[in-house]
Amino acid sequence: MDTMGRHIITELWECNPDKLNDIDYIERLFVDAALRSGAEVREVAFHKFAPHGVSGVVIISESHLTIHSFPEHGYASVDVFTCGDRIDPATASQYIAEGLEAKVREDVKLDRGMGPIRVPEAQVAISK
Repeated sequence: MDTMGRHIITELWECNPDKLNDIDYIERLFVDAALRSGAEVREVAFHKFAPHGVSGVVIISESHLTIHSFPEHGYASVDVFTCGDRIDPATASQYIAEGLEAKVREDVKLDRGMGPIRVPEAQVAISK
């Protein structure tokens, strides 16, 4: 194994605001994303804010998936962190972006646990 873990920080813009504000939808989306990537789900915790927004975490044996949504801006911040090399965090990140209907997606991929963090340029995908 070349790294202790892989971390994808994803910025999602121009998402479906109704989906960003639907706690049940987001919870299902994140659990499904974890399972599709091959992860083992351990715990799930999500919270709905008033008047809008959802924060949550899916704890997996391999680490975690998190979100904080801002429906009023069509924006979601997402982290997918997986330890080891068995689970590909890109699979979960892509599934989440598609599920929230993001038109603009910005990813930063970090290798974790291998010394000083070197932050690469963000990879931007626009699907308009």
